[in-house]
Amino acid sequence: MGLSFVVIWCTGYPAGKIVVGHSGPFTALCLRFAAAAVIFGVLAVVGRVVWPGWREGRHSAVVGLLQLAMQFGGVYGAMRLGASASLAALVIGAMPLSVSAFSLLLGERIGRLQGLGLAVGFSGVWLVIGDSIADARADIWSIVALLVGLLGISCGTLYQKRFGSQVDLRVGLFIQNVAGAAVLLPLALGLEGLSFDGSTRFWLASSWIVLVNSVGGFALLFLLIRNGAATQVAALFYLVPAVGAIMGHFTLGEVLTRIEIIGFFVAALGVYLGTRPVKPAAA
Repeated sequence: MGLSFVVIWCTGYPAGKIVVGHSGPFTALCLRFAAAAVIFGVLAVVGRVVWPGWREGRHSAVVGLLQLAMQFGGVYGAMRLGASASLAALVIGAMPLSVSAFSLLLGERIGRLQGLGLAVGFSGVWLVIGDSIADARADIWSIVALLVGLLGISCGTLYQKRFGSQVDLRVGLFIQNVAGAAVLLPLALGLEGLSFDGSTRFWLASSWIVLVNSVGGFALLFLLIRNGAATQVAALFYLVPAVGAIMGHFTLGEVLTRIEIIGFFVAALGVYLGTRPVKPAAA
C-alpha cells in the first residue's frame, strides 16, 4: 500500500505542471476538488454511510484546508511561477523532516540520530533550492509558495492523525475536498476569473489528477494515516523526491544538475535518519 501510494502521489507533480500551463492554479484546484467531492459524495450516498456530526465534520474540514487548499495552493502556485515538478517533489518530500520537527516542538522526545537526520535532510533540501535559484530555474516567491505547501501537508498530517481519522473514508474525503474548493474559490474568481483554456492536455491531465491522485492517492493516504503513526506515514515521503524527479525527467524533459542530484541523495539520507524510531531509555 505504501509503495503504491508513493508512485500514485508522484504522478501528480508532472500532471500538475501540465495543468498550470493551461489554467490558473487556483482555478485548476477548485475544479479538481469539486470533481473529487462529487465522486466521494456519490460513493458515500450509494454506500449509505452515516454522516458525522459537527464535531467530527469540522476536523475533516480543517484537514481539507491544510492538506488540500494550503498544500496544493502552494505547489500549484509555485509551479505557475516557474518551479519545476522535481523541485516541488523535493520540498514536499521533506514532509517527514518537518513532521519530526513539529513533533519535537510538541514535546516528543528526539534521539541524536533523528536530530542528525533533521540537519542533514534540511541541508539537502536547501542545497537544491539554492542551486535552482542560482540557475534561475526558480525564484524566491516560488520557494515561499512551496514552503507554504510543505507547512500545509505537515500540519494536516499531524492534525488528521490526532483528530480526523475516525470518520468514514468517503465522507471524510468529501468534506475535505468541499472545504478545499470553498477556500480557494474566492481566489480563483478574484485573481483568475476561473480561467482555463479547455485544451485536450488540460482535460487529460486534470482527469488524471482527479481520478488517480485525488481519489486513489488520497484514499490510500487516508488509510495509511488511520492505520499507522504519523511519523511512519511521513517516512514514505523520503521516496517522493527521487521518484518525482524521475517522472519529471521522462514526462516533462526536466534536467537535474549535479548539485541537485547530490541534494536529492542528501535529503533522502536525512529523511531516512530523521525518521528512525527512538530507542527507549534504559531502566
